Amino acid sequence: MVSTTQEVQDEILNTVRKSQETVIEAVKAWVEAIQSVTPKLPSVSLPLADRLPKPEEVVANAYDFAEKLLAGQRKFAEDMVKTLTPGEDSKAA
Repeated sequence: MVSTTQEVQDEILNTVRKSQETVIEAVKAWVEAIQSVTPKLPSVSLPLADRLPKPEEVVANAYDFAEKLLAGQRKFAEDMVKTLTPGEDSKAA
């Protein structure tokens, strides 16, 4: 059962990864097409723009938070299963 479950999970993850790669390639093509037909815009200086986080930092921070949240939820679920599962002493009786 574990093997089958793992195979299904692996297939889902593989499908998601391939879909993501396809989207990235489509977006790259779209950006290149748009850049080729639009004039170069002058750079604009916004006040306090240097204090804003970079997009890469926003993504990293969001996923770091999500990982911590998911780890906490996993521990909670595991603790709940332990609490609801009779101990070894109860099984022997």
